[in-house]
Amino acid sequence: MALESLPINEALPRLLSALEQHRSVVLQAPPGAGKSTGVPLALLNAQWCATKKIVMLEPRRLAARAVATRMASQLNEPVGRTVGYRTRLDSKVTNATRIEVVTEGILTRRLQRDAALEDTAIVIFDEFHERNLQADLGLALCLDTQEQLRDDLKILVMSATLDGDAIAKLLGSAPIVTSEGRAFPVDIHYRTKIPGRDDDIVRVTAATIQRALDENDGDLLVFLPGQGEIRRVQRLLEEATLPKHVDVFPLFGELSPAEQDAAIRPSVAGRRKIVLTTNIAETSLTIEGVRVVIDSGLARRARFDPSTGMSRLDTMRISRASSEQRRGRAGRLQPGVCYRLWTETEQAALAAHTPAEMMEADLTPLALELASWGAHDPQSLRWLDAPPQATFTQARELLTELQALQGNKITNHGRAMASIAAHPRLAHMLLRAQSIDQGRLAAELAAIVGERDLLRFSSGAPKSRDVNLRLRVDALHGQSLPPGVEVDRGARQRVLQSAEQIYRQLTNSDKRSVTSTNADEHIGLLLAWAFPDRIAQSRGAGGRYLLSGGRGAILIDAQLLAKEEFLVVAELDDSDREARIRLAAAISRADIETHLADLIVESSRVEWDAREHSVVARSERMLGALTISSRKLEPSADDISAAMLQGIRALSLDALPWTSEARALQARMEFLRRIDTNAPERWPAVSDGELFANLEQWLGPWINGMTRRDHLSRLDLHATLLALLSWPQQTRLNEFAPTHLHVPSGSNIPIDYTTDPPTLAVRLQEVFGLLTTPKVGGGRVSLLLQLLSPARRPVQTTQDLASFWARGYHDVKKDLKGRYPKHYWPDDPLQAQATARAKPRA
Repeated sequence: MALESLPINEALPRLLSALEQHRSVVLQAPPGAGKSTGVPLALLNAQWCATKKIVMLEPRRLAARAVATRMASQLNEPVGRTVGYRTRLDSKVTNATRIEVVTEGILTRRLQRDAALEDTAIVIFDEFHERNLQADLGLALCLDTQEQLRDDLKILVMSATLDGDAIAKLLGSAPIVTSEGRAFPVDIHYRTKIPGRDDDIVRVTAATIQRALDENDGDLLVFLPGQGEIRRVQRLLEEATLPKHVDVFPLFGELSPAEQDAAIRPSVAGRRKIVLTTNIAETSLTIEGVRVVIDSGLARRARFDPSTGMSRLDTMRISRASSEQRRGRAGRLQPGVCYRLWTETEQAALAAHTPAEMMEADLTPLALELASWGAHDPQSLRWLDAPPQATFTQARELLTELQALQGNKITNHGRAMASIAAHPRLAHMLLRAQSIDQGRLAAELAAIVGERDLLRFSSGAPKSRDVNLRLRVDALHGQSLPPGVEVDRGARQRVLQSAEQIYRQLTNSDKRSVTSTNADEHIGLLLAWAFPDRIAQSRGAGGRYLLSGGRGAILIDAQLLAKEEFLVVAELDDSDREARIRLAAAISRADIETHLADLIVESSRVEWDAREHSVVARSERMLGALTISSRKLEPSADDISAAMLQGIRALSLDALPWTSEARALQARMEFLRRIDTNAPERWPAVSDGELFANLEQWLGPWINGMTRRDHLSRLDLHATLLALLSWPQQTRLNEFAPTHLHVPSGSNIPIDYTTDPPTLAVRLQEVFGLLTTPKVGGGRVSLLLQLLSPARRPVQTTQDLASFWARGYHDVKKDLKGRYPKHYWPDDPLQAQATARAKPRA
């Protein structure tokens, strides 16, 4: 076998030697080195490989097909003989196949069926730097197999940009083989200004394409974040009337194999092509003829939020590593040019690497795989990045709700779910569907939910996007659709193919798919089995719903579904305060009562209603956060009191009818608690904090019969607090902390115990003749005298009245005599007659 001349060839002898001596090896080779096609072919004749298979994991279906096709062509064989591939919807392998290129969960399925991989000599993880979740999981399971069952199983991790030392350490100090590769120079053109918010990346890309066509020869590879942007750029280019010898091809995962092959096939002599792609063409593929790359710098990634339990697609800036991968596409076969639609300053600010999918993904499928593997704790396996604890815990909680787990153990139902190549939600639905003889419809729903929308909505459609899942089922069955709604034939074909494949997993049947019956009746119920946390109950007008998981959701624009009392939501956009419903189906109350009874919990509720400011007592049947039914209860007096106290806590102590007399008593009691520590009985703590913490003890006995906030006005808080004291304590309180002080003028002046020390605010004239500062607390604490003018404005504050008379009075007298000349201001205040009037009576 004569191998194609590739840069990787110079490293192959060292790689073969390393694999001969070690069971795990890391290969670092830059983009374009040819590792994806060159390495597996070079290993075919290795002695340790013998007649066993070489399994290579590729992160994308397109790459798997392209790589397998390329290797087969080098052997002058059709795909499926020595080299084959397996993907979720397509496979070409035979008994003669020695090299299998697999994707997604294919490797995991194989490991779950045969943990020892008896027919496999080596597992190769290609493009591992992409940190695909399935690659991380597959590597963790292979390492476990290697350690526990097959010490002769070889593992090769190939990466272009990732830290090889970290991978080598994970593999047990594995040797690193490096290939220099062969990259032609690529000139980079940055934007000269930072894009503004109003810059439309689609229009900027289209304009740059036309510029690049004029400035360069060769084919163009254009990276855009998603299918929508690709279609919009394609329309703009068509409207711009490109030269007749230029062809435009879209390239993304949802296209048919024939459409993808047309995009990557070399251009016919004399013609040029523009390939508009997502990051599907970032690695593995070599599209011959491309020497110009135009990079939007954006990618769309699914990110899971444990706080909401939902995933959303976010358009994100790519990493520096990704930008280098994309740039390298232009220099695979000849010198090239790369147009980056961002500034050089922004390039320096990009993250070094794209975060591992493990850190952002929904981990429910991974949690089920680990449970099926017997690894209840993910820490028992070896990971480059271990699953985040919060996300993994939430995944296990969902699996428990789906009856896949019981405690730490996988159930028989869970094992059946794990055997189906679908998300655990959909696998649960598929299995439950058999109980109502709707396996075929369930397979169709699983395929519809798992694929891109098979409908296209034109401007003539009555709604921007009808979210009713039933409309998709109708389209799948070829039924008529509303005006302005069309079927994407390619998407419909993929859904039909996927549905058939899923159904065969349930039945092991080769019969052709037949039209489901009673679709209207069962769609919502089947979907509810998949999404029990997304059953939605109407909140009234406006298309607003409450999800059983507790989140709010809304139907955007006028939707016929908005009239339904209950929905089940299959797809949500969680970017707003209320999640936008993007795909849903109606479910009847009868189906909820009959088929989801195991999710409904009946409980009695006696609690404070914050909106009504009253106690409510109801018996409710709840499905998560949804109230399925409710009736009034006659609660016990104790339950009512507990709910009232709950309400008071919610309202705060300020909701109680405090009087100045009650507050004064509270302050006196707190004063004695601070200073009268040797009292025969301990004084109770009655600060606001203590009262709030102990509502049951001091307030509970006084609220019997109260059910509303306005009933609190009946409370006598003075009497309530006084009841906390024994009769001897009440006597001691009046003695040690009197409410008033009798002053020389004959007035009884209130003492303020809220200050420390307590304060007596009294007009200066009323304490003439008072020699020393009065005391409280059994003579332990001198009052703070706040001496006032005739107009009750403070003129002096003191705790040493004798000193004031001797030193301060004469200065104060001069000032007051000038302002209040008609009042009595004696020279000797100690011998003067106190008065509450302007002057003493004769």
